[in-house]
Amino acid sequence: MTVDFSNWVCPTPLRDYPAIVMGHGAGGKLSTELITHLFLPAFGGPHGPLADAALIDVGGARLAISTDSFVVRPLFFPGGNIGELAINGTINDIAMMGAQPIALTASFILEEGMPLAQLGLIAESMGRAAHNAGVILIAGDTKVVDRGHGDGVYITTTGFGLVPAGITIGPEHARPGDAIIVSGPIGLHGIAILSVREGIEFGAPVTSDTAALHGLVSTMLASGSRIHTLRDPTRGGVAAALNEIAATAQLGIEIIERDIPIPPAVQAACELLGMDPLHIANEGKLIAFVERDDAERLLAAMRTHPLGRDAALIGYATTDHPGVVVARTGIGGMRVVDTLVGEQLPRIC
Repeated sequence: MTVDFSNWVCPTPLRDYPAIVMGHGAGGKLSTELITHLFLPAFGGPHGPLADAALIDVGGARLAISTDSFVVRPLFFPGGNIGELAINGTINDIAMMGAQPIALTASFILEEGMPLAQLGLIAESMGRAAHNAGVILIAGDTKVVDRGHGDGVYITTTGFGLVPAGITIGPEHARPGDAIIVSGPIGLHGIAILSVREGIEFGAPVTSDTAALHGLVSTMLASGSRIHTLRDPTRGGVAAALNEIAATAQLGIEIIERDIPIPPAVQAACELLGMDPLHIANEGKLIAFVERDDAERLLAAMRTHPLGRDAALIGYATTDHPGVVVARTGIGGMRVVDTLVGEQLPRIC
């Protein structure tokens, strides 16, 4: 059965906000509107696709550059802290362009009164994460704000990486017919943050999946699979990532709900709280769009890597309903998977 989504509309229209609200930083529709209608016109318009990182040519080499800020609350959470999250998150933005990260910078906004012992733990975790990823921290800056105005520490990191010759990856390169693969179970980071922030237990401990993904990407590229698009589904989760790709490439996406790897604890938490696992943030997972004929080869390669051993094929890109993501439910129905206006859980990274 073919469903016509062309006349479907969101039942809750976007509102005109005269001031910044939390949703503007949550990776949903408000974030997109802020970038599209305020920043891009002020900066002279887009200079390329709005991807995880920008590509520039330097001395005959292609350099991927990405910058990101981290304001997660709390600073320490099951499986990590703001420091290693800052390192891993920026490395992953570089890796999603097929680049090999080489160096990072880090800037710190510190709140007066933050314990030096706590800051030391964060800095040590950053150094350890960078060392484990094979990158170096080459520059930085430190500022201090008044007590009560900084939540301890905010961190901004900028990453640099080299794109190998012959690699062209980005959201604009996704094609109809592409197989869509997710590297492992989704929703762990967002639920881990929620559990400590709200003091809720879900029957089993949930640990953040924060990890640097460039090693997995290297394994994927070495397989020879024709990979068109990579994306790490952080803020807004899998739903936001897929909707951004669908809009950029102007194709439709159909995913199969029962094929999406969702840990039981994440599923239970979402059912309890009325959340959709597809909207929950991840910090150590990626989504790949690959030529359909190469899907099994890519899955086999990914499963040889620790961060891809639970990789799963979850759907396909299509020429139907361009710009719209739909999910086939367990009972055979179809539902639109939209991007949230704001975010179910703000400040998760």
